[in-house]
Order: sequence, then C-alpha cells, then structure tokens
Amino acid sequence: MDEAAWILVAGWVAAILRSATPLLFVTLGETLSQRVGIINLGIEGEMLAGACFGFAVAATTGSPTLGLLAGGGAGLLLSSVHAGLCVGLGANQFGSGLAVWMIGLGITSFFGRSFVGAQVDAAGSIGGSWLEGMPVLAQLLDNLSWTAPLAFLTIAVAAAMLYRTRPGLAWRTVGEAPDAARAAGLSVARIQVSGVLVAGFLAGLGGAVLSVDYTQTWAQEMTKGRGLVAVGLVIVARWNPWLVPPVVLAFGAAEAAVLRLQAGGLEVSSHLLAILPYVVALAVVIAAYIFSHRDGGMPQGLKGVFAARS
Repeated sequence: MDEAAWILVAGWVAAILRSATPLLFVTLGETLSQRVGIINLGIEGEMLAGACFGFAVAATTGSPTLGLLAGGGAGLLLSSVHAGLCVGLGANQFGSGLAVWMIGLGITSFFGRSFVGAQVDAAGSIGGSWLEGMPVLAQLLDNLSWTAPLAFLTIAVAAAMLYRTRPGLAWRTVGEAPDAARAAGLSVARIQVSGVLVAGFLAGLGGAVLSVDYTQTWAQEMTKGRGLVAVGLVIVARWNPWLVPPVVLAFGAAEAAVLRLQAGGLEVSSHLLAILPYVVALAVVIAAYIFSHRDGGMPQGLKGVFAARS
C-alpha cells in the first residue's frame, strides 16, 4: 500500500482505540469483580456516575486529569453501595446491581442537567512535533490521548497482579473456592470488597474517559448500555484480563465503523446504525458460547451465585 493508504489505516486504528478505551476500563473492572465471586450489574450506573461527575469536574476546573480522577472516585463511591449490600448484608447480587444501576441513573439525571451540551478539552495527545516526517505514525498518535496507553498498561498490571502475585492468588482462590479460602485464613469479605471497589473505580474512570476524552460532552444516559455490554464481554474474555483487549476492540471497531458510515453519508437510519456495535457484541457472546465450554472458565464461586438465583 502507498503512504496515503497507510495514513487512512492509521486513522481507522486510532478511531477504534478511542472508541474502545472507555470499555477497556469497564470490562477489566467487571472481570476483576467477577474473579472474586461478585457479579456487578450496577457497573452501568457506576460508569454513568463517572461520566457525569468526571465531566462536571473537568468543566468546572478546566482540567481533564482532575475530571478523570473524579470520575473514578464517583464510580468507587457508588460501588461501595454494592459491596455493602452484597458482602456486608448478603443481599442478592443481581438485585443489588440493578439497584445501584438505578441509583446511578437517577443521580446523574438530576445533577447532570446543568451540564448537558457543554464542552470540555480532551486529555492531551500523545503525538507532537517529534513525529514530523512520520505522517503515518503522526496520524495514529495525534488522534490518541494518553488514556489509551493507560488502559492497556492497567490491563497488563491487573493481569500480572492476578496471575503472578500472592494477592492475585488470594483473589483467585476467593473466586474459585471461598470456603477453602476461609479455611486458609483469608478474609473473603475484605478481598471481595476490594474487588468490587476496584471495579467501581475502573468503571467510573471508563465513564469519565467517555465523556471527558472521547465525546468531550455530557448527555443524559450517554453510556447507552456499555456497562451491561462489559458484563457480557467478560464471559467472552473467559474472565481473563489478557483477553479483554481483543474482545473489546471488536466492539470499538463496530462503533468506529458506525461513525465512518454516518460521516460518509450512508442513507440508513442513524438509529439502525447505532445498534450495530451491540449486535456485534451479542454475536461475539453467542459465538463464544457455541464454540467454547459452557462455563468458559467461569470462577467456581460464580456458579454458586447462579445456582442460588435459580
């Protein structure tokens, strides 16, 4: 291919990465939560809270970095409700997750009203003048902020922690065999709370990346089910952080394709085009179910949750 074609490909890759970055954080968070035996359907509300309050702080202070941190904090705070209900009070995980989702939806609908339609500056680009003379690389990096490499770095750190450290072994033991973990002297409740809170922070951070860095605006219910998509993608990724990127990038590619098709003037209803990423996510989940073992690497502790529900 000539240079112009490579520049086009680089722009396409950048669009996919920008679209996928928020969901990378959220899917990783849900993966870690489920690895300690806690399903968190409330991650949709936590992501929404992060998007709302992260945008509010970024718009008020003019600092995207503070906005992203505030978004993570909002997700963590809301996830503490789920942790308290499920771990502290032994509430049903599905019911608690739905309650947290509704709380997030209600809070953001109320507090986010004054910020609808506002604009903020995105996080800084990782490109720059040092890319002069390298148009292909410049096309890629100039269109990416530091949140994209941060997402991949976070996934690598989480995977290394989970599979290469003693705390990671403790997390996996709690998710696989909580009774055995108790017998070994591990604090199952502490580890489960830690998993839920980390998931909440990452979900909130992903939401803030969506509003502050990707769209650079706030709209009511702007996550549009991405948190719930993350719950499904965890299954496809087989509860393995290393498999999160390829799975999430498929969703990002579909979303980027929708934007390119709309920009190209395709005469198809925008509402129909908007469902394409979710159709792709559903197809990936179904394919994973058909072509892999039914549990797909599900932690044994989660099977007890589903058994209790049935």
